[in-house]
Amino acid sequence: SRGVRLTAEGQTLYGYVQRGYETIREGERKFLEMQELTSGEVCIGASDMTLQFYLLSYLEQFHEKYPKIKITVSNATTPETLVNSEKKITPETLKYLQSGRIDFGVVSTPMETTKNMHVIPVREIEDVFVAGRKFEYLKGGKLSYKELEHLPVMCLEGNTSTRKYVEEFLLGEGVVIHPEIELATSDMLIQFAKRSLGIANVVRDFAQEEIEKGELFQIIFNKKIPARQFCIVSDDRVPLTAAAEKLLELLQHK
Repeated sequence: SRGVRLTAEGQTLYGYVQRGYETIREGERKFLEMQELTSGEVCIGASDMTLQFYLLSYLEQFHEKYPKIKITVSNATTPETLVNSEKKITPETLKYLQSGRIDFGVVSTPMETTKNMHVIPVREIEDVFVAGRKFEYLKGGKLSYKELEHLPVMCLEGNTSTRKYVEEFLLGEGVVIHPEIELATSDMLIQFAKRSLGIANVVRDFAQEEIEKGELFQIIFNKKIPARQFCIVSDDRVPLTAAAEKLLELLQHK
């Protein structure tokens, strides 16, 4: 009834216990926020192409639904690496995934993956050749790929998966091209093609708007280049946050 007081030793101990308890409560609060998607972060790896023609619209939907989730996109190219004296396609995005820098990546085929990686195809893409008005004499028929050897071809630089994929297909057709112009991005190829500086090899999505406007046309060949795919790639060894799992769920929703 007269009450109690802490001793000096008890007061010292209480100060540490109080701070520890408050830290635990704050951790619980943050954990619940992340589970309820009112806080948190998702880190994604993507190239310019996968971001523009697949991922961006989904990120917009996700942000509208969960505006407090921080979204980080690591934009990466797809260089060739030398493995066992052979050229292999190893996207930088997959290196980010293996190092735990990202939760998952969106990558275009072809690519080299490890046994721990889970690959989900989500969208087809088509490699084509497009040209401007100066080359309209090529319209109206089906060309042989052999004719490309005598035309001014424009391609992406040689360290991209797109360039390597198309060159390997053409080699299978007995065709070797020596591009007159090599550029860093597909957007630049489109601009050069619109000015009839050559015939551009691009993924059709990049040229779709110009084709519809009549500024470019697709050259038709006697055989289509086999379609490639955009794929979501995750690593079984990388635990996903609640935000990453929710975004993955959205990306796989048809």
